[in-house]
Amino acid sequence: MAKRKTAIPAAEVTPPATVEQPTTEIIDTPQPTSEYYSRFTDFDVHLFRAGKHHRLYEKFGSHVVEHNGVVGTYFAVWAPSAKYVAVIGNFNGWNKGSNPLNVRWDSSGIWEIFVPNVSRGEVYKYFIVHESGRELEKGDPYAHLWEVPPQTASVVWDTYYEWQDQDWMANRGPKNALNAPISVYEVHMASWRRDPSNPERELSYGEIADALVPYVQDMGFTHVEFMPVMQYPYAPSWGYQITGYYAPSSQFGTAQEFMALVEKLHQAGIGVILDWVPSHFPGDAHGLYEFDGSHLYEHPDMRKGYHPDWKSYIFNYARPEVRSFLLSNALFWLDRCHADGLRVDAVASMLYLDYSRNAGEWEPNIFGGRENLEVISLFKELNEAVYLEFPDTQTIAEESTAFPGVSRPVFMGGLGFGMKWMMGWMNDTLRYFERDPAYRKFHQDELTFSTVYAYTENFMLPLSHDEVVYGKHSLIGKMPGDEWQRFANLRLLFSYMFTHSGTKLLFMGGEFGQTSEWKFDSSLDWHLLEFAPHKGMANCVRALNQLYRNEPALHERNFSAEGFEWIDTTDRENSVISYVRKGENPDDTLLIVLNMTPMPRLDYRIGIPTAGTYYEVFNSDSVDFHGSGVGNTNAMQSEETGWQGRPQSLRLNIPPLGAVVLKRS
Repeated sequence: MAKRKTAIPAAEVTPPATVEQPTTEIIDTPQPTSEYYSRFTDFDVHLFRAGKHHRLYEKFGSHVVEHNGVVGTYFAVWAPSAKYVAVIGNFNGWNKGSNPLNVRWDSSGIWEIFVPNVSRGEVYKYFIVHESGRELEKGDPYAHLWEVPPQTASVVWDTYYEWQDQDWMANRGPKNALNAPISVYEVHMASWRRDPSNPERELSYGEIADALVPYVQDMGFTHVEFMPVMQYPYAPSWGYQITGYYAPSSQFGTAQEFMALVEKLHQAGIGVILDWVPSHFPGDAHGLYEFDGSHLYEHPDMRKGYHPDWKSYIFNYARPEVRSFLLSNALFWLDRCHADGLRVDAVASMLYLDYSRNAGEWEPNIFGGRENLEVISLFKELNEAVYLEFPDTQTIAEESTAFPGVSRPVFMGGLGFGMKWMMGWMNDTLRYFERDPAYRKFHQDELTFSTVYAYTENFMLPLSHDEVVYGKHSLIGKMPGDEWQRFANLRLLFSYMFTHSGTKLLFMGGEFGQTSEWKFDSSLDWHLLEFAPHKGMANCVRALNQLYRNEPALHERNFSAEGFEWIDTTDRENSVISYVRKGENPDDTLLIVLNMTPMPRLDYRIGIPTAGTYYEVFNSDSVDFHGSGVGNTNAMQSEETGWQGRPQSLRLNIPPLGAVVLKRS
């Protein structure tokens, strides 16, 4: 792949407009540069103001360049309500009058300057004076590196990196495709694993790479999804309150060190999905809120501009320049950081004007509805841009309502996302598995209902971080019964998940039965893997990932009703359900039988679609998984005995709280 340049030739520009200096004692006499330099062409400005610019990170921010034989840094920032903007930092003693920016003559609100002899690694902020005289100090919205919190300044940096993941990038299309086995391991960077000798110390990007890559590879997950890695100042927000949208979090290292983590995952054949948060941002003094003294990035009407749940601020999706900021940001992570997909956070909160608002606290759209029309158009434009420029990636919506067509193409009237989280499946499934097995026979529809709507969207089945915090217990903690039954129940849940239609997502710790709720500020309990039940759980998830990847019937028709068929859902008394997963080749067909009670079902008869000899390819009760070993070690021959509406049937053993997967030889 071609190397990225750290300098570009200056655009031919008209001299900037004269800026009236504010009358304040802290402003010294300006020291203007000898010649004007700009990275913006007139066309760039036009696209920016039209909401159509997709590469603003090449223009705004700080860029080390050579100008007239002198190396320095070009700074550019959007502040249309400012009457004075200066860049301040160690290089000028934080003097607010040493390096005033020039405002462009085209009323775009873009301020820019070339400062000689300022190089990579310099710390800086923008000093901004609003038209009213209000003074602010802000970090750079387009910075690629920030100081480590609680420090809040930006750092002159770049995204130059000599990538060594060309094989992955050239061949990733089939691995990210909708018919591929996509099994996602969701990771919170600060708490996946910490320094064993000092649990207070978070690992760096490099240290995480050294531990995470072989672990994910061994467990068989196809992708890692990182909870937000963008710069965030407040650890309890888990990364969902972002101040630096164009920078990987400095608490783990630099942009290049993050890229090396992505590269190592790619070299191991593992895709990378990033959480992206266009729904809200915090009100930190150095962040986007009231950036130039006005409501610049947030909507000025707090019925649309303030989020009551998260006490944060909502982007003004109708403002073209803000749309350019968001579109460019999404593409930045795919372009510069080689991400394979974006999981878009809190989509429902964006789509509805009345989200978490009472009557009178929101204003209908121009048609009298509650849908946010600007957001709908933004999502359509976003997904069209992503799939046009990066067709071998995916966008995934965390959307919890029945909004139609979230994962349908824009040309068909949809929002254009590649996939959507299946929140209904998650809620119903966890509710069912939390029940005492004695009462599950009365609630079997909680499992079967999902297939009524499973093919209306391209669904991903999520067991995410949201299900293991705030008193909800860990996944193993949700399961009823004694210790053996809890682990058997969780293995059964995972077996149901991996054999159900759709792609998969599992939050870290669930794969080995983490017993405590997730804590954002401490490591997972890795010592649990020393104990047989937890080691067996990890073995089970590893085997399910292998089964999912190796059996076409489990992924070729991820989102098609042609890939799924119920065998029987009526045996409520025994709490047994059975179904078929089908690939494009009939020989790949799998039979799945689940026993939701701790009573083994021996010599149990099921109707089957095709006669033949069947053998067991997976059993969640295997002794390797800390199970009891009830199963079917020998091949099973079908019988010409009609059963469950089918002319052929099969007798098999179903383990207690267990799942078996059968395939015809």
